[in-house]
Amino acid sequence: MRIARYTPAAGGPASYGLVEGDGDDAVVVRLEGNPFDGVRTTEERTPLGQVRLLAPVEPSKVLCLGRNYAEHAKELGNEVPEIPVVFAKFSTSVVGPDAEVPYPPDTGNLHFEGELAVVIGQECTRVPADRVADVVLGYTVANDLTMRDMQRAEKQWTRAKGFDRSCPLGPWVETDVDPAALSLRTTVNGDVKQDGTTADMLLDVAACVSWVSQTMTLLPGDVVLTGTPAGVGPLQAGDEVTVTLEGIGSLSTRIV
Repeated sequence: MRIARYTPAAGGPASYGLVEGDGDDAVVVRLEGNPFDGVRTTEERTPLGQVRLLAPVEPSKVLCLGRNYAEHAKELGNEVPEIPVVFAKFSTSVVGPDAEVPYPPDTGNLHFEGELAVVIGQECTRVPADRVADVVLGYTVANDLTMRDMQRAEKQWTRAKGFDRSCPLGPWVETDVDPAALSLRTTVNGDVKQDGTTADMLLDVAACVSWVSQTMTLLPGDVVLTGTPAGVGPLQAGDEVTVTLEGIGSLSTRIV
């Protein structure tokens, strides 16, 4: 299933829906309530081209694994961490597909980082790795926008990673995909910058979710970012960055 969150193109309240079909034939079937309480469809069907897709969930927190690809750690001059590095983004950082993100005035070196995002489906804590599949709703695409110069200047990454609109998510949550070896590609203005695979993650999805759940309770709709492959780089105002994950979809963001 592809679970989206959307509003009518002309405006109105947000709803969850199932995206069915592809291309010009794609429609959104509105759900009753939210998918965390069970997927219950209604008779309301709207062509996908007549809705505005929002961030597919409204997380209370976004927990992120840093340096989870060896080549990415290397390209920034860092060692692979002995203990997994975890940092957070916040609800105010989340935006949806095709969002415009103002170039932050606090940086001269804004970077893209395409990532696989895990969406939590039920409240959980201290989850063993072999039970992670039971608490995951599905997967979506993320761009971990980073003020790289600030990240290097400060020991804590909170400001560099958690600024407003720094976490584009979308276009929807895909529930039926194996995250173990998905192609991940990032382009800037059509030029390929990242071309990797989730098979290169040092900690796989189960290990990532289990690790962060050992110290923090995860709630329905919370998101875990699993790190980025090599190839990250700078963005400028006017750039359009697109992250594509095999079996899930593409997420585009425009820097303004």
